[in-house]
Amino acid sequence: MKKMVVKRLFALCSLLFALCIVSASSFAADPIKIGYMDLQRVLNESEAGKKAKFDLESLIKSRQSFIDEKGKAVEKIRGDLEKQASVLSAEARKNKEEELEKLLREYQRLVQDSQAEVKKKEGELTGAIIKEMREIVEKIGEEEGYTFIFEKAEGIILYSNKDLDITDTVIKKYNESKARPKK
Repeated sequence: MKKMVVKRLFALCSLLFALCIVSASSFAADPIKIGYMDLQRVLNESEAGKKAKFDLESLIKSRQSFIDEKGKAVEKIRGDLEKQASVLSAEARKNKEEELEKLLREYQRLVQDSQAEVKKKEGELTGAIIKEMREIVEKIGEEEGYTFIFEKAEGIILYSNKDLDITDTVIKKYNESKARPKK
């Protein structure tokens, strides 16, 4: 929570700083051109983003089926223990309880490992897209003469003219760059 507040505060300060520069440079001869883009939309709507999302969902499904199998095994042992608790000797019940605890720890570790793997994979997939997308945004900024291009983050840009949104252009150019054969 604290990280999110600091991140938003930093972004707001950056925006205010940029606006101060814009107002100070409004006396300059060159007109100021400002745009913004929605990074989340680029990740959701670009071809590479859609593929990354599909790959991530596939990984989650495969992991979830394995987790479900382990969960069923734990529940089966738990059910067996509850059914047989009254007829088992103290030693046998203790062994069953230890086996159940061991399976439960393995299950919890499997869940944690799977979550970490999915999070890591998501970071790899989105990180590569963001890096490539930033290069596209930089190129658009230079070619089209933008002074600033901001990222539309929740709560940072409270209002903007829709004409300043270059997200569609970024998605189009990003998809084109991915479609071109690599040399």
